[in-house]
Amino acid sequence: MNVIKFIVLSITMCTTAAIAQQNDAKELASITKGSPLVSPQIQVVPIKDSNTERNYELYVELPEDYSENTDKTYPVLYYTDAMWHLEILAASQEFILEDIILVGISWQKDVSEDLMEQYGAHASRFTDYSFWKKTNPNHPKLKFGEAKNHLEFIRNNVIKYVDNNYRTDPNSRSYFGYSLSGAFGAYILLTQPDTFNNYILGSPLSKGLVPYLSEINSTLVPKASINSKTSHANVFIAYGTLEKDKTEPIDEYLKLLENRKDLSLSVRNKTMEGDHQTAFPRIAIESVAWLSSLLSPISSEGYDVPFWDIPHLNNPYVSTTPADRKDGIAVDTLSVTGKDREAILQLSQDIFDGNYGNYDALLISHQNKLVYESYYKKGRINVPHGQASAVKGYTSLVLGRAIEMGYLSMDDLDKPLIHFLKDLDPKKFAPGVEKITLHKALTMQGGLTIDREAWKEIENDSVRLKGQGLVQALLEATAPITSASQTYLYGNFNPMMVMTVIDAVVPGTAADFIKTELLDKLGITDYEWSKHASGLPQAGWKVSMTSRDMLKLGHLVQNKGKLDGKQFISAAYLKKATSGIVRPAIDWMPKNYLYGYFWYYSPVKVGNKTYAMCLAWGGGGQRVMVVEELDLTIVISGHDRDDDKIMKPIFETVVPAFVKE
Repeated sequence: MNVIKFIVLSITMCTTAAIAQQNDAKELASITKGSPLVSPQIQVVPIKDSNTERNYELYVELPEDYSENTDKTYPVLYYTDAMWHLEILAASQEFILEDIILVGISWQKDVSEDLMEQYGAHASRFTDYSFWKKTNPNHPKLKFGEAKNHLEFIRNNVIKYVDNNYRTDPNSRSYFGYSLSGAFGAYILLTQPDTFNNYILGSPLSKGLVPYLSEINSTLVPKASINSKTSHANVFIAYGTLEKDKTEPIDEYLKLLENRKDLSLSVRNKTMEGDHQTAFPRIAIESVAWLSSLLSPISSEGYDVPFWDIPHLNNPYVSTTPADRKDGIAVDTLSVTGKDREAILQLSQDIFDGNYGNYDALLISHQNKLVYESYYKKGRINVPHGQASAVKGYTSLVLGRAIEMGYLSMDDLDKPLIHFLKDLDPKKFAPGVEKITLHKALTMQGGLTIDREAWKEIENDSVRLKGQGLVQALLEATAPITSASQTYLYGNFNPMMVMTVIDAVVPGTAADFIKTELLDKLGITDYEWSKHASGLPQAGWKVSMTSRDMLKLGHLVQNKGKLDGKQFISAAYLKKATSGIVRPAIDWMPKNYLYGYFWYYSPVKVGNKTYAMCLAWGGGGQRVMVVEELDLTIVISGHDRDDDKIMKPIFETVVPAFVKE
């Protein structure tokens, strides 16, 4: 099948398969009753519901390389309304989901003749997929409310058969349903969410169905409060832009899920152009692309997906022999003792299982070579990750680059910050602002004391804050700067003052300097560096870059500021920046941490010896950690609220693995 055929298939599905999604039984009765399935790629397997004795068929399509890779296991995509969805999913398997087993579940094959005559081959879908027992006088022969039985058939017969007869990955099961079978998927997710890891629910709910789900949910909530086990799942839910009646019930359904303490879901809720019929192929294609992105550490979705919409990987991606991706990072094999290797691998599994919080990546570089690369949850090799306050450490490197290039000197660190800013009006300054040196700002000791409520009005005035106007506003709004006020105070005012100095002293703009003199030279291209309201680059947060690119910044520190053997960051500045200058007296800071120039310092004790670690640290778990004496750089990224637990295994498992006895 070629690309043109795939496109033609998608278009034709608009007028054939999607039309078949109508729930109205009378309309469906006019559709053809079906024809025998003939395909050399598909195995047709008869299967019986062991509880009801009803007969069905499974349409199993294996990946192209299934027979060649006998040690490989594969994720499985189960889909209902199989005859309607088979072709478009088979085409998607060829082009998007290459490494997946497709299992279509047929309608009941042995329905009574009168039902077959009145409703067609798909008669059983109205009973099997319905979770309401209310009778319908217009359809007295249909027995509604069999969803619970049909789900048990899928769990106890279908999934077990597939797992026993094919090389499946039990940690990666997905469900695809559209219209009424999408509603059935919504029922599965609500009642037995651990059935699948990923759910694709196309145009699933109408207003009349939500009360039934709400009633079912009310019986599950008490059980959820008793059961401490949490089920995790990725959910793709979509419907047509012209299906206005879907918005409210789907929102109500999602609220039911949000309020369940036993569910942890990553949800993508979208609308696609079209009505119930014409939106179907678009939903099918985009949803399988979404599914592909959570089966692989390399995203196929692009970078425009909001971070919180990125689905969780079904399995951790772990490599002890990272691939050479021609991105400027040398690679090698993890060469540590067998015991240490197993401990690091176990750590990866523990991270994936959430034992240390929510983390997305762990990379280890030894002797300037990446030897361990792993991704979890929302982590992807090719997708930039938010850096939070680790950006402060990167801003410090930008200043070190400016010093190395001669735009500043080490002596300038002790000069008043206002010395470099010629556009300011000193007549409006608060007393004592001359005490704010670059050194004080870099160590979070600028001494600004600003009323938060008053600042809220100022920070929305982008005209006033433009360029050096930000510092002007800060120095006007602050209380007098005194020796008492110049103590460690964490925040973004100090980094932005430093960025304003960088912008003032380098040729062109700070944004151009960061790009041309730091990121471009390191080969960092997949990033987003946001602007502050002042128009200057953010200095304390709101930057995204890949974990591999974080590693490049760590290598600069590990190599004492050298890049390709040449001094790139001032060595004298870097030594000071990564040393422990200040002891932050704040509750959330680990007691053994010291602070340099936007970099932290922490001792790491291994046996009887202590090693110095410096690190850029951002909330949520973004860290670039360097142990220069061991030629070691470690990168982690995450989205964890309590992001210090991860440091225990870093200190006790990862760092000791590289200490030679």
